[in-house]
Amino acid sequence: MDYEKLLEEARKKLPESTLKHERFEVPKVRGHIQGNRTILSNFYQIAETLGREPEHLLKYILKELATPGELKKNAVIIGAKVPASRINQRIEEYAETFVICPECKRPDTKLIREDGFVFMKCLACGAKKNVRGKG
Repeated sequence: MDYEKLLEEARKKLPESTLKHERFEVPKVRGHIQGNRTILSNFYQIAETLGREPEHLLKYILKELATPGELKKNAVIIGAKVPASRINQRIEEYAETFVICPECKRPDTKLIREDGFVFMKCLACGAKKNVRGKG
């Protein structure tokens, strides 16, 4: 067999997600300011897109914004007036730290705990990175 035929066979055997070259895009927050609070209506959708638990994402954002907040049935309530741009910036930072693989730049990762440490394991390339002190 020549190289081209072998390459074509290998491509057919690859999972579909590795064949796509689309850019991973984090949804922007949707919400409004009500009194002294900020209410985010699509927080669960963002957490699902990132493939992370909403509690973990919220803990990171609240810590970075230095403000209280809580998860409700279908929204997140932040105990301060926070512009969407600041929240979006923190979500992007979260994605860089806890979602995007530093080796292959794909979002196909999961967080695993081993011996008290948190690691990000890439399901696409197999890389494993310690995310200590940030989760």
